[in-house]
Amino acid sequence: MATEATFTVPPNEFPLGSIFASVPGVTVELERIVPRKGVIIPYFWVRGVDIDNVEAAFSTHPGVKAIQSIDSVDDEYLLRVEWDPEYEGILSTLGETEVPLITAIGTNDQWTFEVRADQRSDIAAFQQRCRERDIPVTLAALHALTPVETTTEAALTDSQLEALVLAYERGYFNSPRDVTMAELGDELGISQQAVASRLRRGIRQILGQTLTTLDGDVSRGK
Repeated sequence: MATEATFTVPPNEFPLGSIFASVPGVTVELERIVPRKGVIIPYFWVRGVDIDNVEAAFSTHPGVKAIQSIDSVDDEYLLRVEWDPEYEGILSTLGETEVPLITAIGTNDQWTFEVRADQRSDIAAFQQRCRERDIPVTLAALHALTPVETTTEAALTDSQLEALVLAYERGYFNSPRDVTMAELGDELGISQQAVASRLRRGIRQILGQTLTTLDGDVSRGK
């Protein structure tokens, strides 16, 4: 099932985030492109600050070989970045797992990446690869791209569905469990108690909806 996900990354954990130290009020937005193996987004916009030498605002980072200004309009700058192909970051990981990037916007608070995949398992594979590379991505939102919500999905809140999907994909319901509730909380950015509450309420909603449907089917079959 096609799925969209939103991930956040601390501002300095992405190579272009070095600008925030000298120009904290700026916004950086990558040009949209479908990642492929060996191809990393080359263009990005810098908005919100009028500076004479925008290239100089980016300090040295191991993931970037060079930055070149292409054009500017008022306080918006279009730049081209030459990435280090050996650097293992979030963009190269998206390319390797073939998860298309929809938007990527960085501010002094955080980077926000919105991605889309054909299957939820592709999103899980991307997250797993990020963990292996110690890339601190946090899942902020996850939802299926379906034209019509199922009755069960409609009964769940977004936060309950997100927690249940993550718990399922991480193997929380396996025996023995592959992940702890505390680890799920770290990925969701919430406490262990909040995870427990979302899972409990979500499971109760699913059971209630399923049993009600089954009861109705049995009654109609009498």
